[in-house]
Amino acid sequence: MQPDHSLNIAVLVSEGRHPVSGRARRALQDASALELGFALGGKLEAIHAGSPAQPALQDYLGMGLNRLTVLRQGPDDDALELLAPYLNELQPDLLLTGVRAEQGEGSGMLPYLLAERLGWPLVTGIAAIERIDGDEVTLLQALPRGQRRRLSVRLPFVASVDEAAASPRQLAFAKARRGSISEQQPAAPRPDADRAGWTLQDAKPRPKRLKVASAKTAADRFKQATAKAQGGKGQIIRNDPQAAAKAIYDLLVEEGVLRK
Repeated sequence: MQPDHSLNIAVLVSEGRHPVSGRARRALQDASALELGFALGGKLEAIHAGSPAQPALQDYLGMGLNRLTVLRQGPDDDALELLAPYLNELQPDLLLTGVRAEQGEGSGMLPYLLAERLGWPLVTGIAAIERIDGDEVTLLQALPRGQRRRLSVRLPFVASVDEAAASPRQLAFAKARRGSISEQQPAAPRPDADRAGWTLQDAKPRPKRLKVASAKTAADRFKQATAKAQGGKGQIIRNDPQAAAKAIYDLLVEEGVLRK
């Protein structure tokens, strides 16, 4: 797709969290949305609702941003009440977000709420934007099992970018140092009233019960004993050398090669 330099693009970015170390980093889906914004060309503005002192913001500057806009708010404030008035005044042609945040609530509701507040259509989980012809945009939506759906939508609209989109570029330390953070507070922060009544606790993973495959014939037992593990859904085969040897013996007896 040829870059369209007349587009005004806004990208929402948030602070991510490494799943193993817990270290603050850029959110990968938000970084993919920013990468898609770079590919589209035009005027690009990255927006973050939170604290300008968050270290993960330097990662987005390291991708090549000259400036990142931060709408200051506290950890208990409602981001929707800051972002919606700012975007309504900015009026971008296209708003890109990740599907969900990597920490905090992580409900994935923010793109829906913003689209409802702005009165724009929402396309979820896109993998690429193929063409922009005037106000008509053709894009690909990521579906399960690697499938894609081609959709057409008119500007302006909100799109959440799936992790199936192009991978974000590597970070550059010099670009991160050259970029700047512009702090703004266009509206008074408003506490999240719904979150005030919640009780938060760490989630405990629950073990899933495994179904052990059973077989009636010697051929089925041999197949189970020698089967390789497959990805995705399936049954778990116990690794039992004695059972494998017995299955081979029974198979040879049934075929007439050996006698009991």
